[in-house]
Amino acid sequence: MTTSASVPAGSTSSSVGGTVTDRLVEANQQYAAAFTDPGMDARPVLHVAVVACMDARLDLHDALGLSLGDCHTIRNAGGVVTDDVIRSLTISQRALGTRSVVLIHHTGCGLESLTEDFRHDLEMEVGQRPPWAVEAFRDVDQDVRQSMQRVRTSPFLLHTDDVRGFVFDVKTGLLREVDPA
Repeated sequence: MTTSASVPAGSTSSSVGGTVTDRLVEANQQYAAAFTDPGMDARPVLHVAVVACMDARLDLHDALGLSLGDCHTIRNAGGVVTDDVIRSLTISQRALGTRSVVLIHHTGCGLESLTEDFRHDLEMEVGQRPPWAVEAFRDVDQDVRQSMQRVRTSPFLLHTDDVRGFVFDVKTGLLREVDPA
């Protein structure tokens, strides 16, 4: 699949010369030329925070029928609930009024092929052990359950009743809900 932002594999330069970042800055100039302030508040209209994997195949707004201003989106490798995700969710809930949390992992995630040995390899390469866990997993459903449990048991979050987890199928675009049990 090709998108307007696609660059040939292994390339760090855009087709018009310069870097990919240069291309993004140029695109922003065009965007800004037609931009009008939507007059929105920072509070999400739907009072929901979505935690998802950073995988480039997930177009969350289109996949979930969301518009600008509808939700907070928190993304990281694997969409796992880490301390930093709890920090963001806490701010989202306590300062900006969200009440629901949607967790989205996906099929074919790169974290399924990594292990915690990745940290060891980094330590051997750079001489310092990363302070973070890789959060690799083998069973995507179980990892969604673990993420739901981390949200539901956090003492910092006010709203843990409406926490649901899903697996996005990168081949079909469909969400499959994961039973928290």
